[in-house]
Amino acid sequence: MSQPDQFHTTNTLLLALAAEDLALIVPHLSRVKLVRKQVLVIPNEPVEHVYFPEGGIASIVSDMARSGRTETGIFGREGVSATCLLLGTDRTPHESFMQVGDSTALRIDAARYLDLVQHNASIRTVLLRYVQTALIQAAQSTATNAQFRVEARLARWLLMCHDRIDGDEIELTHEFMSMMNSADRSGVTVTLHIMEGAGLIRSLRGRVVIRDREKLEELAGDSYGVPEAEYRRLIGPLGQAHVVLPLRAHGNGPD
Repeated sequence: MSQPDQFHTTNTLLLALAAEDLALIVPHLSRVKLVRKQVLVIPNEPVEHVYFPEGGIASIVSDMARSGRTETGIFGREGVSATCLLLGTDRTPHESFMQVGDSTALRIDAARYLDLVQHNASIRTVLLRYVQTALIQAAQSTATNAQFRVEARLARWLLMCHDRIDGDEIELTHEFMSMMNSADRSGVTVTLHIMEGAGLIRSLRGRVVIRDREKLEELAGDSYGVPEAEYRRLIGPLGQAHVVLPLRAHGNGPD
């Protein structure tokens, strides 16, 4: 692997680390391609690699034998896979896989990752702050599904996806949106038609185009915003105005 003078990434969690901490991680990272439906975390199996996505959207999914699959959270360039490792276990019953867009990620072996976390308090603190934001997101999803109608729930998830991509076009199937919102597919389809008629979105085959984000936020109400504010408070930027910063790397690093 080459040894570039400058290391670049769009992963804002990595960029939240102090320069000297990031320099410790960079030699152990490799840049890999991510494709839609690629599994990042296999449920109930030891985690072998950790991924810091640089784009796209990954879903964290619970698969219950009787009730089917339900999305419990999402992450993209603001996050990292396998938060279970930071909480003292090497596996989780939930699957994580790429749901939206092809992209890249910076990958590190789980054993090396844990060694860095265990021996560096400042790295551990930043990553545990991310765990906090993920827990807030999951709690907000529970409250939203209990208190809000499907149109507000769908607006929230579209905003969350919009925060994690470039541009206004999101690759989302109706099937995925129904899983995201704990709603039946026909209800999602009807809701999309209503939102399109109101000028909030444009619904295409396998895609949704955001046309009026401000109105989407109005529709979502206070179901949206709490996890996002927590991320910005604890870690850094979240949304389309992300920053790409260089780091002078020491030793091997991603191409």
